[in-house]
Amino acid sequence: MEKVEEKVNRLEAVFEEFTRTVGLEFNKVYNAIMLSHINYERISQDIVQLGNRIEATRELLDNFIRESEKQRQEDRQKFNEFKDEMKDFKDEMKDFKDEMKDFKDEMKEFKDEMKDFKDEMKDFKDDSIDFKAEMRSFKDEMREEHRKMNRQWGELANKMGTIVEDIIYPATRPVLEKYFNCELETTMMNITRKKDGIKDEFDVIAVSADKVFLIEVKSTMRQQYVDDFKNKKLERFRFLFSEYNDKTLVPILATLRYEDSMLAYVTKNNIYAMAYREWDYMDILNFDKIMI
Repeated sequence: MEKVEEKVNRLEAVFEEFTRTVGLEFNKVYNAIMLSHINYERISQDIVQLGNRIEATRELLDNFIRESEKQRQEDRQKFNEFKDEMKDFKDEMKDFKDEMKDFKDEMKEFKDEMKDFKDEMKDFKDDSIDFKAEMRSFKDEMREEHRKMNRQWGELANKMGTIVEDIIYPATRPVLEKYFNCELETTMMNITRKKDGIKDEFDVIAVSADKVFLIEVKSTMRQQYVDDFKNKKLERFRFLFSEYNDKTLVPILATLRYEDSMLAYVTKNNIYAMAYREWDYMDILNFDKIMI
């Protein structure tokens, strides 16, 4: 009995030891399991975060791939467009080159034509110089012939006593209207008037709005004619033609040709001198030197 009881006691002791040992081991295992669970949760969270990061990275990578593909397609399209533009530009440059070649050929032809034209113009200029010289010679001959005819006409009119009718009177209107900037209302030739026992004859009288022109004609001008015209003729004209006393009296002595000394004397007496200018045309020779 004692042996059984000892065995039981030992068995109980062993069981208690086993229970204590198992409890300790269980606690260790439990603690290990709990710690492992906590680590697992952390690992699981890390794995989830890692997965999220991997997913985000994958999305970024996918986006990058899509963007890269899109950019590549755009770049390819732009490259193709650039390639087409370069082809068009190359074609245009070829056309431009052809046009420049044509233009160069045209310019060469134009240059040749201009050279020919220049040569023709030189010939024409030479011909024109010769023609101009011939015309100048012809003009000089005609002018000399005109002067000769005027001299002959003047001499004939002088001999026939028709200087007034043939030479002075026809020149009256154009000469006076030119120099005095007026319009003649009346022109009279070879007018005789008598009043209160005084009688005189006047070669040419011309009347404008504010002037009356008295022209005395002489075949050869002498100093005595100038003195008589100034001291007697003008006074008698004022008396016989008193209706013109409100107008400025313009005295003119006309002849075929003036000697320099006689022209100076007429000018000194403040009288206009009318005659041929170098036998070319009738003119007033001292217009700028007379004060009326």
